Parts: sequence; C-alpha cells; structure tokens
Amino acid sequence: MSRYVPPMGERQVGEREVSSPTRATHASWRKPVRSAARRGAVVGAVAVVVVGAGASADATSATSSSEPVVSGAVINSGHDVIVGITRDVVFPVTVTGSDDSGLSFVDVDLKGPHGGFYTTDAFCETATDCTTVFTVNAHLAPGSDDPVDLANADAGTWSVDSLVDANDGDSVYSPGVATFALKRAAQLTVNAAPEPVAKGAQITVTGKLVRANWDTYRYAGYAGRAVKLQFRPKGSSTYATVATVNTSSTGNLRTTVKAVKDGYWRWNFTGSATTGPAKAAGDFVDVRP
Repeated sequence: MSRYVPPMGERQVGEREVSSPTRATHASWRKPVRSAARRGAVVGAVAVVVVGAGASADATSATSSSEPVVSGAVINSGHDVIVGITRDVVFPVTVTGSDDSGLSFVDVDLKGPHGGFYTTDAFCETATDCTTVFTVNAHLAPGSDDPVDLANADAGTWSVDSLVDANDGDSVYSPGVATFALKRAAQLTVNAAPEPVAKGAQITVTGKLVRANWDTYRYAGYAGRAVKLQFRPKGSSTYATVATVNTSSTGNLRTTVKAVKDGYWRWNFTGSATTGPAKAAGDFVDVRP
C-alpha cells in the first residue's frame, strides 16, 4: 500500500532489505539520493589484478556493466487520476527502462503541490518494466482516526521520481521522469422544461456543477466555469454544442433555447487543471407541433 507523507530525511542506496521476491512496500520517509553506487566497478577492478596487465582491458570490458537507464513512466494508463470523496482510488505507475542485466526493483515517489508526497516500491515484472500500485483517498475510513491523504491544495500537476535497481547491483535515480494530473472529481445535473413543449416555444435548461471538496468530504458548487449546453436529436447518437454558459457563484447553470425537435439536452464540463470532466445524462424533451 502506498503511503502519503511529507518527504523527510534521506535514504542511501544499498540500505534496502527485501525478504522475498514478491511485491513489497516500505514506510521509510526519505528523499531519493542524487547518485547511486556502482558495485560493478569493484568487480572490474578485481578482475584486472587476477588476469594481469596484458589482458586487463579485455577483462574489464567483459566484467563491467553499463548503468541502468530509465526511459519513462506511465501513470494510470495515461489517464488523469480523479478522486472523489467516498472511496479509495487505486492506480498503477509503470517505470520503463533497460540494463544489460535486466531491471529488478524500483522505488517510486509521487510529488505534488504544497508538499504532497506518496511513495511505494515493487519488484520488476520484466527486465524492462517495473509497476508499482498507489492508493489515494480524500475521505476518512469509517471508525478511523488516520489523517486523510488529500487536501484541496494537492490538486494539480504531480511529478514522478524513480530509483531503479538492476540485477547486477547497479542503480540509477531519475528525478522528474514523468508528470500527471491529480484532480478533484466533478458532477453535473440537468433539467430541461417544460416537457412536453410546443414547437417554437422556449425551453429552460438548468443544472448545477459541483466538485469534490477534499477538505470537507462533500461536493460543493464550482463557480465561474464555462460549461457547454449540448443537444442530441432523437434517433441520433451525436451531441452538438448549442451554447456555453458560465456557472454562478454556487455552481448553478441556467439558459433558454428554442424548441425545434424532439431530443436530449445535457451539460458538458470539459474539466480544468484541478478538476476532472463531467457530463450530465441527457434529459429528453418531447416537442409537439
């Protein structure tokens, strides 16, 4: 299970102790070091002494290894991480890289705004891919006194640091190998009235945009956001944008349109830097001649 804490102290490469080759996590609070020990270099030096000066270059080449390389990371299969107020959100972070001996173990740190910090680790599933799993939440577990993971200030862009070990003992620390968005969940409602309505008459479409408040464990109105009003004719599968309306100070939406044909009306919010997208279910209006 991932742990959320402010980063404290330092943890040197080589301090890791793993008891069995299964997915593992640790609760040590640390900031990854900037460089890693090269145990392979010691092996190469010993080989030179054994074979003699005449063959030292060949022996060093044969016994030394290249440093592992981290090529990138994929968070939540490439999607934003969106968190509400009622349940844990679990998502993978896969670090990819290479080494001539293969990758064996990875530590991953997630660093967010205002000191947000998660850490976990795992054995690599292949020689080039290492996947860790993070769990985040913005709610209190029933009967628990544990602090919640997230506050509103934590929403936004997070960065990924990794510390990867290879099978030959080499390690490499890669800060800022990737970024991702951790966002507050949003919800939308819609109501189109009257129903039915005469063709050419006015339809009033209302609704409300709310988003998760990670400080109060409730949903609250999202003010001053542009939301699209969309219409889908009966028998069609495609919505088209009819108007764009800004939410009020309480997140409310209201506008009027002319009744032309039978169809479905909905509000569509595409999201912001801190808040995920939301679409209301279409509300059908019967338009009569």
